[in-house]
Amino acid sequence: MSYFWDRCFSYGDAHAICLPTGSVITYARLLHRADKIMEHIQQGSLVVIECENHPDCLAAYLGCLKHRVVPLLVDGALKSTLRKALYEHFLPNAIWSRSIAGSGFEWTMYHQQSPELDPELALLLSTSGSTGSPRLVRLSRQNLQSNAESIVSYLNITSDDRPITSLPMHYSYGLSVINTHLLTGSCLLLTADSIMERSFWTFMKEAGATSFSGVPTMYALLRRLRFERMDLPELRLLTQAGGRLAPESVQWFGELARSRNMKFFAMYGQTEATARISYLPIEFTIAKSGSIGVAIPEGELFLRNTQGERITLAGEVGELVYKGKNVMLGYAETKEELSLGDALHGELATGDLAKQDSDGFFYIVGRLKRFIKIHGNRFGLDEIEERIQKMGITAYVTGRDDLLLIALVDSQADNEIDAVMLATTLTRDYSLHHSVVRVISCSDVPMSTAGKVQYSELLARLEATLDGGVGNA
Repeated sequence: MSYFWDRCFSYGDAHAICLPTGSVITYARLLHRADKIMEHIQQGSLVVIECENHPDCLAAYLGCLKHRVVPLLVDGALKSTLRKALYEHFLPNAIWSRSIAGSGFEWTMYHQQSPELDPELALLLSTSGSTGSPRLVRLSRQNLQSNAESIVSYLNITSDDRPITSLPMHYSYGLSVINTHLLTGSCLLLTADSIMERSFWTFMKEAGATSFSGVPTMYALLRRLRFERMDLPELRLLTQAGGRLAPESVQWFGELARSRNMKFFAMYGQTEATARISYLPIEFTIAKSGSIGVAIPEGELFLRNTQGERITLAGEVGELVYKGKNVMLGYAETKEELSLGDALHGELATGDLAKQDSDGFFYIVGRLKRFIKIHGNRFGLDEIEERIQKMGITAYVTGRDDLLLIALVDSQADNEIDAVMLATTLTRDYSLHHSVVRVISCSDVPMSTAGKVQYSELLARLEATLDGGVGNA
């Protein structure tokens, strides 16, 4: 099989990267840099790339894929305590990170002996990029290639496209933008600026960006920024994933795109499927704005009931299951599990509850698993709850996309102090804005007769009392 990182060699002097400074990097130069970076790293090693949207990080990623070194992509801005815990857990051979002087990137050797790695393993991504979760997604070369090919197919990406990197490369959605455009020999407009910075939009216009990708919170910001008034003459494609965008917003952007001769794609995916699982065809953006659409090319979606049987009736709710070559090999929670082979054989139970309409379009109606997405990043609620309770605080964690809710049992002494301290700690350690974290004091927590927390009821109770930061329920 030919992979996109091999195909890059054929693009030679074509522009691979355009920077805000106006300088460009050709594919030939990028690949030469990738080879230089990997000179002293042995094939079969496990390494970490502390990612920034920077040419040296992109080159290191390509170098790893080409030289069969397995990289774990980590947010370069992740708190040092969380990074250290992650590295001590998996013991990588080396870490690619900012030099002490901060002027460039360099390798720091970390652990001499490499963990045993499955021969098909190509890449490791965290299930929760902003928390340093030790639960990693194991992706193969075929996973990366097949998902890139599917996305290129339904978005009709060509070498003429110039996407702007509005998302970080350690995030599976942001990485999929990179992979798909490297596959087609496109030029990446590489920037680490946020959409709240004027420099982002200046670069986007002057460099002639043809596509923009964002998570729901970014699309909410676009409307506040009066995106419809912006002069971006080359822009022709908008894509959205990373959580549910309200149907009204899907319709708004769909109508705007149609009026500007652009295309707007609402999509659904998971890191466990190398990013994309489904998309809403643009001709149905208005009529089926609440739907996640249909399976990507070469993939299959279906529903399964609690007895493990396929659901065939329209409107019946079951767990959403995806089948395709982009489904991960499996998880790794320890370094020993990095040697495991394919545990899923192309079938992923998503943990989302969904229904299908009579036209074959799927609609998410709930979740089986305990996680939420904030700013497109996934946060494990059980993981956060365990961490809080290790601090000696009795609290239970729930929430919805873009809102983390903590029920603090108020029988404790110094409850008000604990609530403020807890909110401050969580926003700091997980790099969250204070507006998406609420700590609410509760006299009791709803429990089942078996003594288990009834999280759906707890969520409803907390939502009914929201009135600011710290509150009472």
